[in-house]
Amino acid sequence: MTVKQDIRFRVYVAFTCICLFGLAIILKVAYIQVNEGPELRKLAKEMHTRTTTLPAERGNIYTEQGALLCSTIPQFDVHIDFSVIKPDTFKRYADTLALCMAALFKDAPAAKYKAALNEGFKKQSRYWLLKKNLPYYDYQALRSLPIFNKGKRRGGFIEDPQIKRINPYGMLAYRTIGLWRENSQTVGMERTYDTVLKGDNGTRVERKETGGVWMPVEGSEVDPQNGQDIVTTLDIGIQEVAEHALKSVLEQYRCKYGTCIVMEAQTGKIRALVNLGQQQDGTYWEDFNYAMSPTEPGSTFKLMTLMALLKDKYININQKVDCQGGVAHFGNLTLRDSHLGLGVLSIKDAFAHSSNVAMAKLGYQYYQSNPKKYLDHLHQFHLDRKTGIDLSGERSPRVKQPGQSDWSATTLPWMAYGYEIQITPLHTCMVYNAVANGGKLMRPYLISEIREYGKTIKKYEPKVLEEAVADTSSIRQLQDCMKEVVLTGTAKHIRSPFYGIAGKTGTAQVADKGIKYSDGVYQGSFVGYFPTDKPKYTIAVVIRTNKGSGAYYGGVIAAPVFRMIADKVFASSKGWIGPLDSIAQKSDKRLVASSAPASSYDVLMRRMGRKAPSVADNYIISVATDTVKKELVQTTKVFAGQVPNVSGMGLKDAVFLLEKQGMKVTVRGRGKVAYQSLAPGTKINKGQTIELLLS
Repeated sequence: MTVKQDIRFRVYVAFTCICLFGLAIILKVAYIQVNEGPELRKLAKEMHTRTTTLPAERGNIYTEQGALLCSTIPQFDVHIDFSVIKPDTFKRYADTLALCMAALFKDAPAAKYKAALNEGFKKQSRYWLLKKNLPYYDYQALRSLPIFNKGKRRGGFIEDPQIKRINPYGMLAYRTIGLWRENSQTVGMERTYDTVLKGDNGTRVERKETGGVWMPVEGSEVDPQNGQDIVTTLDIGIQEVAEHALKSVLEQYRCKYGTCIVMEAQTGKIRALVNLGQQQDGTYWEDFNYAMSPTEPGSTFKLMTLMALLKDKYININQKVDCQGGVAHFGNLTLRDSHLGLGVLSIKDAFAHSSNVAMAKLGYQYYQSNPKKYLDHLHQFHLDRKTGIDLSGERSPRVKQPGQSDWSATTLPWMAYGYEIQITPLHTCMVYNAVANGGKLMRPYLISEIREYGKTIKKYEPKVLEEAVADTSSIRQLQDCMKEVVLTGTAKHIRSPFYGIAGKTGTAQVADKGIKYSDGVYQGSFVGYFPTDKPKYTIAVVIRTNKGSGAYYGGVIAAPVFRMIADKVFASSKGWIGPLDSIAQKSDKRLVASSAPASSYDVLMRRMGRKAPSVADNYIISVATDTVKKELVQTTKVFAGQVPNVSGMGLKDAVFLLEKQGMKVTVRGRGKVAYQSLAPGTKINKGQTIELLLS
């Protein structure tokens, strides 16, 4: 082959290779277009567009009285698209806009706002961040300012709504209401009714612009459907009273935790539910729903045993029972009453004085040979299952059964007075409520309505779990026993001259969650109802002490909470807003009284069938008389903004007057006010603290 032929051959081979290589590229491109093209085009599109979620506005939670307990507050991130603002418009209004923004936000001078606006306009920024987390009213004011009031197309105003959930009353009923937070655990009503409250989210398509900012694509929005509102049975006034009363006792005795339930007797509506636990710094917070956590109830359970005995017609409350001096033996165990020395008493008196021996003996005598008969009663009282309250987090009770490994010869007598069984305070309240209303076991409930845009779309009615937990005769005898507790028994110190109280104290040693009986931790409780003539509310108070607490009896730590709540609720129902502890007392010839608000004497006189002094509410009255027919009334006016003279008053009257003036009150001692840290007539600074010394 000649040199020329060799050159031609090499050129031919090179050309052929180039053609084959080009053909391979074309085939590869075709393959990619057919097989991978859609995915790559989708990827390219996603790099420049995205779909964002527009959150629905979560529904609100209201009381039946219309108070707002939980709400969604909109907040806004505001951006500006300077590319749509005409130069002459910007030049004309920039100074005014800067001045208005400085006046609205008060965080920078107008000159600083003007410089920032000029910089954004110079760069023709299309998504310039102006403000984050603006409250609704600031957002509304901002969008009405010059330039921005032209809207998105001509004023460049772009808003991104955000969601913030708030509880206007702070800690009040916090554990019951709950607090919704995105991607966080939710409790209370917020969790139970999440599907009702949350609504349906919307969507919006956004396009990526120069500089990496994302701009909404106009017309791409799908509006969210807002959540529905729920209406709770909680009464904010009763809730506040219950929380204040419980907290005051927890702080006084430095207890571990406490819970309080206020239930409407005829319906089962929960009007207040308080759960306060001691924190590491000694303060109290709604940290756990103790009302729905099972524990050994102690002596409040004696009512259930007595109800079973009465239903089976084994006893009547006037029969005698030997309390054996407060000591009895069952198997190899010894049972003692907290107050030794009780002898032969009527069953009513044994109940009133809370004899463990009496109730254990009766339970053992009539049910030891057939414990199932006793347990069947507990089943009818719904104590072996959840109450069914419309709130997530309720824990199951524990009622032992014969044949189980932990059932022993002493289980039944111990169960008869409140040990070896675990039920929640809510269970106890539910059964006592049945006695209060004449025998109907009502399901406790917290939600009365579901609303949409103010219109009721679902209403919840009271539900009867058992038409009659006992016959009329048995219920009447139980009511008599509970009245006796307050008349002559372990709660006689909370007896009121204005309305009847019926209930039962309870004191239980605690052995749970790593605590042994020997550790000296107690659970004090009081469960009862008022007024006794026409019962309206049942209240359960349960308080857990810390180790070595000096006060732990239910009559000492729990019963006073009941009385404080009942006083305020009873007074409010009569159209009166003051406390009842410093009211004058009547004797045969004299009316003796300490200083108290005028409204206190108004209540007293009306109860005595006499006309009250005609004095305005903003006066303190002192009364001294020679006869009950003639009052010598001395008055002292309480001036707004000045510290009143509360010397000689009972604690609740003093606190009522001082808090009404906007002061915070701290207390030392017991009894009546002997000293106040701020002199009467001193000018009050809002939120100022005053210390009271009682003696």
